[in-house]
Formats: sequence, C-alpha cells, structure tokens
Amino acid sequence: MGQAAQTPSGTRDLLADEVRRRRAAFNTLSQIFENFGFDPLETPAFENLDVITGKYGEEASKLIFKILKRGVHEASGQADLALRYDHTVPLARVIGTHGAKLPTPYKRYAIGPVWRADRPQEGRFREFVQCDIDTVGSHSPLADAEIVLALAKGLDGLGVHEFTFMVNSRKALYALLDVYGIDPAGGPGVLGTLDKLDKIGAEAVAKELTVDRGLTPEVAEALVGDVAADTPDRVRERLDATEEGKAGLAEVDRLIELTTSAGLASEHIVYAPRMVRGLDYYTGVIYEVEAAGYPGSIAAGGRYDQLVASLGGPDRPACGGSIGVERILAIQGSQLTEQRGLDVALTVLGGEEDLMRLAAELRDEGLRVGTYLGSSTKLAKQLKWANEQNARITVLYGPDEQAAGEVTLRDMQSGDQTRVPLPRAAAHLRNTLEGP
Repeated sequence: MGQAAQTPSGTRDLLADEVRRRRAAFNTLSQIFENFGFDPLETPAFENLDVITGKYGEEASKLIFKILKRGVHEASGQADLALRYDHTVPLARVIGTHGAKLPTPYKRYAIGPVWRADRPQEGRFREFVQCDIDTVGSHSPLADAEIVLALAKGLDGLGVHEFTFMVNSRKALYALLDVYGIDPAGGPGVLGTLDKLDKIGAEAVAKELTVDRGLTPEVAEALVGDVAADTPDRVRERLDATEEGKAGLAEVDRLIELTTSAGLASEHIVYAPRMVRGLDYYTGVIYEVEAAGYPGSIAAGGRYDQLVASLGGPDRPACGGSIGVERILAIQGSQLTEQRGLDVALTVLGGEEDLMRLAAELRDEGLRVGTYLGSSTKLAKQLKWANEQNARITVLYGPDEQAAGEVTLRDMQSGDQTRVPLPRAAAHLRNTLEGP
C-alpha cells in the first residue's frame, strides 16, 4: 500500500462496529448530562488563532495545529486559524460572545473531537474525542457536587462500576506548603513535582524537590511522607492548625458529604492528600478518578474560578470535569469478542419483489436487514455472505419456497431451519429475535 493510501499519522479509521460502540457511549453520556440539566454546546472545529494563542502554556502551545491562510494569502506561509485544542477555550469564547443570551449559571457539556500535534504513539492520537461538562457562574459547592455526580453516573453508564474519586483541594495543598514554610512563589513547581508520586515514587520525588525545587532534604522527606502516607490523618492534623488548611479540608469534606447524601457510595469518593493535579489554574476542590482495570485516571476535574477570565471571557467562577471516554473505550474494546451483525439476511434466488416487500416489513419492525446484492446465484456463496455479515437468521426463498408461498428461516448459529408462510414471516422473525 502506498503512502498516499494510509491514514495521516496519529489518526485512525473507525469501522462499523467501533462507530456503533462509540455512538452508543456518546449517546449514553449525552442523555445523562441532559438529565442533570446541562445543555449541549457545539463549537467550530477551528478557532481564530489569536483566541487560542497563549492560553495553554509554552509546551502545550507547541501542540496546536495551525491553519495557513488561504487563497491570495497562501504564499505568505502565515496562519490565522487553529484546530480546536480542547473544549475549554471555546467555552470561554462562547461566554464572551453570547453571555447576554446564556442563563446564569451556564451549564454545558461538549462531546467532540479535538486536535493536537503530539507525537503519535500507542494509545495516543492527534485526533481524539474529549467529553467535558462545566458550570460557569456559580460559587456554590452544589455545583461541584453536581459535576461529580454527573461524572459518576456517566462512568456507570459506560460500564465502569468500580471507581473512586480521589479528592483534594488546592487551598489545602497550598496551606500544607505554608505549614512547611515553602515560599508560595515556588508552590506550583513543588506541586508539579508532588504530582509525579504515582509515576516515579516517593524517593525520586523527594530528590527532585531537593535538587530542582530548593527544599532541604528534611523538609522534602517530611512533606512527601505526609502526602504519600496510607491514611490522610497526618495531613489532616497539620492542616487543622491553620485557617487556610481548615478551609481546604472543609471544601473536601463538603463535597464528599453532598455527593454521598445524594446516593454516591462512600467507597466511591475519598479524601486523597497525594492527589495533586499539576495544572495551575485550579483554585478549589480537585479530583481524579481511578478504576479497577483501567491504568491511570479515567476522569478528572475541579474548580477553576479565574480560568474563564484568563481565557478572555468574563470574570466568572467555574467548575467542571471530563471523562476519558477514549481511554475507556480503548480498554473495553480490547476485551470485546462480539460484533454487531444483521438481524436478518435475505438471500436472493428469485422472487425479488416478494423479498423487497419482506425487507420493508422487517425494517418497519425495527430489525436490521440486509439483502444479498452480489451476482452469484449459488446458495452456498450467499450463505457465506450472510455469515460474514454476522447475521442471526438468514431467509431462503428458492423455487420450492416460492411455489409453496413460504420461506425457510435458517438460524446461523445452530443451523436449524424452519419453514413459515411468507405473509407471517415478518412477525415470526420479530418474535424469534426478541426471544421469550
């Protein structure tokens, strides 16, 4: 196969069964988010470059797919547009553009592709779907709780039942740094290093805090020891000694209280001092979701009260989260063995008009029906086609059946065959396929 016939690097073709599976997942999430009162939002696949520039930090900005000017400006080699990098910047732009027409608070969800000029590798693509849910314009802890509950329902709807929200607070984290006398100016760097605990281990984190972040070995080891402890008791004890620490713990405890009172099992949401989330824009509660059988986090979120304004929108509080739907589907897909096929396959051995009427009746019954469209008149070849379509039942309508006004229904798994009158075939097939 020549290079021109291959998919672009970092992209993939999604064939029928995968497309259906993804549609079902997106529809499930959409319905759940709608039930929580969130409105769908779709934004263009590309934004003006000046809207996106400088919004993601130096490293992330290198991953933006820029679009060159077109027409008479093409020769300039300059870009004026960029493919959508995420759903957050478009949300801020929408609030700035349509704020007067939007309700306050504004609750929206977005499920759609984003593009990043990343280095393609196993499980990492340049085009992939993000699933975001956000509330803009509310300081209430009820807004944070609602996001968590919607994400939890979404995970359950996708078939992920054993999961845990690991909850922390940026206020609590900064208060803990203050307890250790760490300069607030160096706080983001220290937290970024602590965020590596699960990746590189406590010893390596303590070393980096000493070598790269300027902490003394004693402070680094004590801080890592507190954060990485098996229980949060040590951290709670230190935070209870400061007002900011108490405020941070209160945020965490209130989120857990609100969500468990709404039915989220207590084992599904816990306080986790080691959960940092290295992104600087979070201002309140933060969380990541771990699940049995899924490496890394499969959902995450938190409160980011200054982010919308920093992205060019109005100064409004906000909170939100996202589900790693691509990661979940990839893991589940590797475990699948069944494929969606035809409910009914119609062989063509004459009597085409009768078969077309039967196909129409079956489709009206809600069944998925395929008719053999090849040139072969050999039954064996047509049965091979039906098997390749993963058909559950194949209809045979040869000369004998046509003369008798009947059809033969062949169960493609067992090989059993049943003759039924043609006028009753549609109802018989529906009842058979629906089961007892």
